[in-house]
Amino acid sequence: MNAHRPWTVPLDHRFSGILLHPTSLPGRGLLGELGPETGEFVRWLAETRQQIWQMLPITAAGRGGSPYDSRSAFAGEPALVSLEPSIAGGSRLSAPAPRGEEHLLDTVRSRKLRTLRSVWESFRRKPDPAVVRAREMLREDPDHRSWLEDWALYSAVKERYGGTPWWRWDRELRRAEPDTLRDARRELSAEIEFHVFVQALFQVQWSSLRDRARAVGVRLLGDLPIYVGPDSADVWLRRELFEVGPDGEMEARGGVPPDAFAADGQDWGAPLFRWDRHRSDDFAWWRRRLRLALQRFDRVRIDHFRGLVAYWRIPGDAETARDGEWVTAPGEELFRSLHRKLGPLRLVAENLGVITDEVEALRHRIGAPGMRVLQFAFDELDSPHLPHRHRRNEVVFTGTHDNPPTAAWYRSLDVERRRRLRAYLGKLGKRPHRLLVRAALTSVANLSVLPLQDVLGLGAEARMNVPGRAVGNWEWRLSELPPPRTISRWLRDLTEVTGRAEGDPEL
Repeated sequence: MNAHRPWTVPLDHRFSGILLHPTSLPGRGLLGELGPETGEFVRWLAETRQQIWQMLPITAAGRGGSPYDSRSAFAGEPALVSLEPSIAGGSRLSAPAPRGEEHLLDTVRSRKLRTLRSVWESFRRKPDPAVVRAREMLREDPDHRSWLEDWALYSAVKERYGGTPWWRWDRELRRAEPDTLRDARRELSAEIEFHVFVQALFQVQWSSLRDRARAVGVRLLGDLPIYVGPDSADVWLRRELFEVGPDGEMEARGGVPPDAFAADGQDWGAPLFRWDRHRSDDFAWWRRRLRLALQRFDRVRIDHFRGLVAYWRIPGDAETARDGEWVTAPGEELFRSLHRKLGPLRLVAENLGVITDEVEALRHRIGAPGMRVLQFAFDELDSPHLPHRHRRNEVVFTGTHDNPPTAAWYRSLDVERRRRLRAYLGKLGKRPHRLLVRAALTSVANLSVLPLQDVLGLGAEARMNVPGRAVGNWEWRLSELPPPRTISRWLRDLTEVTGRAEGDPEL
């Protein structure tokens, strides 16, 4: 590979942006969505001179509402579809309904799909031209048609079985036998068309968001989980690509080995890839996946990048992740194929955790920007996350969606870490979160991303995710937009003085 022509487009200009998932936007529903509030947030980003909006994965979320445990590597999350009056004939989701054992996102999705059925009936009588065009675009493109048909069939059958996982369906269906699938498509054709309609609505609303963002110089940074959930359209209908048996038994699972934070390691319950099958068709599934992500976003972060170099394989009968082993993955082959088919790639590599020389070597070979997280900078002397060790082609965060908000993080620090923090940043005062924001914006790294919680100085109540916790994640929401004027002015001034307000808006 020519070192002077990397496969990934570098970060050549200084930018800054905000990390906020759409479900955290305020609004009249139970969770944020792709409605008017996205336009308000985009305007606030532009007013504060932020050029980047980073989100978590927007594909259909799985267990516990996690966007990293997706029911599809492609389909947009139906709960994000807005029911604003111009699209839903005045329908709104208002007061919370009893949730029982469901995650909040599951509640929102089920209620929203019920309301969208009446919208679907109205659409059938009087089609909306924009939705018709979006549906035709999805169906005419072979790459889109492939995942769309899989998702719509999976969703329709799953509804017939009361939402149970596919491995609990009748034997012929769970094994996806061709004759049975053909019968299911015929019998459930109306339901299949409804789920295609929902994805067309998602496409229309997403395109509107992208247009509004581009009009004011804001670009979108997305997130691509390395794995998909076991109960997903991909694993059910593309089973040959995963280490899963004919009746849904997982032959192996993904995770990470034991470390200081988890004595038995972490078992994510995620099906692993059969990389030999992906090689056999030149990584076609990955190509379709990344192509769609790069159509939706201006740049995409690859979550758990190290798993594309080597991954922790936990045998299907293992009780804990302790029994796993490292297995080599064909990362360089994959990226060579993606670059050859898709051209220059706009990526960010999530290179956090225990990262080997081999992982960094691949990242440098493909030219992908890595990540630095300031909350990790004071865990050890001369940490690579300290600002003086950053490089230009990197992305610096105060914290990620897995970290506590910086204000809460600071209150949890032990004496030694607080001493290092003060020695590096000086007097902290009453708002230590602002010093980390300043350190991120003054970093030499060309892209600085701030969780909105850190800009606002929010505490532990605003945490998005606690890794390893099964409940209570992915539910944090803002009460209003935009934040107070004094905060907006402070962020705008700091962004301008650190040279992050005038760069080329291309990511």
